[in-house]
Amino acid sequence: MFDSLTERLSRSLSAITGKARLTDENIQETLREVRMALLEADVALPVVKQFIDQVRLRAVGQEVTASLSPGQVFVRIVNEELVHIMGDESNGLSLATQPPAVVLMAGLQGVGKTTTVAKLAHWLKERQKKSVMVASTDVYRPAAIDQLRTLAQQADVAFFDSDPSEKPADIARKAVDAAKRQFADVLIVDTAGRLHVDGEMMDEIRELHRLIKPVETLFVVDAMTGQDAANTAQAFNEALPLTGIILTKADGDSRGGAALSVKAITGKPIKFMTVGEGIDALDAFYPDRIASRILGMGDVLSLIEEAEQKIDKQKADKLAKKLKKGKKFDLEDFRDQIQQMNNMGGVTGMLDKLPGMGGMAKAAQEKISDNAFGQMEAIINSMTPNERRFPDSINGSRKRRIAMGSGTEIQDVNRLLKQHKQMQKMMKKLTRKGGMANMMRGLEGMQGQGRPFR
Repeated sequence: MFDSLTERLSRSLSAITGKARLTDENIQETLREVRMALLEADVALPVVKQFIDQVRLRAVGQEVTASLSPGQVFVRIVNEELVHIMGDESNGLSLATQPPAVVLMAGLQGVGKTTTVAKLAHWLKERQKKSVMVASTDVYRPAAIDQLRTLAQQADVAFFDSDPSEKPADIARKAVDAAKRQFADVLIVDTAGRLHVDGEMMDEIRELHRLIKPVETLFVVDAMTGQDAANTAQAFNEALPLTGIILTKADGDSRGGAALSVKAITGKPIKFMTVGEGIDALDAFYPDRIASRILGMGDVLSLIEEAEQKIDKQKADKLAKKLKKGKKFDLEDFRDQIQQMNNMGGVTGMLDKLPGMGGMAKAAQEKISDNAFGQMEAIINSMTPNERRFPDSINGSRKRRIAMGSGTEIQDVNRLLKQHKQMQKMMKKLTRKGGMANMMRGLEGMQGQGRPFR
């Protein structure tokens, strides 16, 4: 996420390192590079101008302090201004109302609105412990109602059944009544995709808003459309009282134009962003964490939160107890670790969130193919339970059988066994030194390392 912007900004900001004093002359070239980086990232021109002017105003004349180099002072200013244009602080959902709290979702066609409804429902259920119902008023797109029904089952939330022959206003009214009867905390209402220039469709969503009086009206927008995302959000905001924005496909947006433009242009906060296709691929939007990632400083807090949510605690405890008893880390344990790592976005996804590891994440991506972990799992699955528990028993003929069963080569099996040995040694050291708890404390200790100015 934001790879190209991160790379360009890192190059630009490194040029000012080592200067004895920040002056208009020696930051001019850096600011020119930063401006070009932001424009290439498809950030809206007024936002770029405001950002550059504010950085220049704050940076010129700042003396070098005893603990910070001029480069660090400048990076601190850039970081703070990035946070400012994205919203200063995280804005959660305002659900403090008599249940059900109604959330109305709006957006263009094809931005992933219906899947975002299900992801938000899952997020509220898992993170906020809310009982959630979802309903679709999209009577225009074929199978839109069926799609949300299927997604609601995946998210394990209640679904209000409707029919394409009904009017959207009638569906919405009945959904609110059903949510009250079922004592749902939150009702999320999906709507048909529409253009802001379509007067009839805009009248329809305004009527929906008047009828169900939502506490949150969220505009779902594709992050990959750059500054156009901000412009369409502004157009909708003029027709509908939006309370926030959800950016979809943020993991596919290497530029960052939408994230850096939406708040400044609309005045409405980005509340969430989707970062994958899974039902759990929705993150709350934290401007300070995103700014740190854009500047290559990592995002340890999000990594820790992700670990808490996605790591199977029962398996982790079971493994810890097993290792403490002196038992060996076997290939079944290794397979579990591969699956846990995949859940957290793989090696590159984790490295991307560690301070100073942005470049390493890119290098890892070049060396590790997307299907590498899948291949490793296939090899382990081709083994017998006894071979997985006692890897040393795997001889030449067994390797040939395992390779054939997994569609791989013998050297792939050898490589996996070697990687397992290395992991086994590492796990042994971790057990001696206090285990995974110490590792997580170490991550928390890194929180300030990528941000010397905090």
